[in-house]
Amino acid sequence: MSNSRSKLRIGMAQIAPVWLNKEATIKKIIRQIKEASDQKCELLIFGEGLLPGYPFWLGLTKATEFNSKMQKEMHAEYARNAVQIESGDLDQITSLCAKKKIAVYLGIIERPIDRGGHSLYCSLVYINEHGDIKSVHRKLQPTYDERLTWSPGDGHGLQVHALKQFTVGGLNCWENWMPLPRTALYGLGENLHVAVWPGSDHNTKDITRFIARESRSFVISVSSLMRSSDFPDETPYLNEILSDCPDTLANGGSCIAGPDGEWIIEPQVDSEGLIVQDIDFNRVFEERQNFDVVGHYSRPDVTKLTVNRDRLSVLNIVDQE
Repeated sequence: MSNSRSKLRIGMAQIAPVWLNKEATIKKIIRQIKEASDQKCELLIFGEGLLPGYPFWLGLTKATEFNSKMQKEMHAEYARNAVQIESGDLDQITSLCAKKKIAVYLGIIERPIDRGGHSLYCSLVYINEHGDIKSVHRKLQPTYDERLTWSPGDGHGLQVHALKQFTVGGLNCWENWMPLPRTALYGLGENLHVAVWPGSDHNTKDITRFIARESRSFVISVSSLMRSSDFPDETPYLNEILSDCPDTLANGGSCIAGPDGEWIIEPQVDSEGLIVQDIDFNRVFEERQNFDVVGHYSRPDVTKLTVNRDRLSVLNIVDQE
């Protein structure tokens, strides 16, 4: 039977960033957290790389031109506005999560000190309802032109987290198509899967239901928005970016599928704002009755997955005492 511990109110923040402006985008994120709290959300999810935005310029300019002044300067602008967690860039957000008692999954572009402080990673950060950063998952494999600006991550962030009766985990964009990272999260007990995207519904409309049916879990896909009008006037090389830019680069497509693989909320497109939905953990037990991919329907004596969760670094420092 359902009880208050089995119910969870989800918020999906389908918003556009203030593109390549870290401070302004943080302010927008803070407004969304406050609104979600006012609506009694217990978990709020933002899209991939929302802070400070997806590298749309790569597909709109000659990104593969070697030693291009424009590409170097765009990358430098991106790096300047990337998030350095160790330097306190997320402190306003974590403090607000603690104050409002709300958990958050936030897509960021990270510039971590533990990898030298210059390269960029597409990371998914989980902040719990006490304001603690519990995991930072760096995208394992950037996709296509993303590899021109993002670095490949590691398995350290393949973590799950308890939230009421749920066990929640998440992946970035196309790594949701990677069977082994999905299986790693399933094996850790995940029953609420978060998939974050830059947008659009062409990404979310098929895989959201597929993962739900495969895992017999709730699957929340959250996408950002981006329209040509969302590029700030002060964007470097704005004229070059807009010269061959469609009106809509990312139309959203945020959605929720239940553990039976059917829609709870179908992909929502071309609308900016907060989408709220209550889910009930008991639906997981119902659907695991006939299929549990890492439980009664698994054969670990035949197939088994090994996961390396080391945080990768080029250094292994041994100091003399």
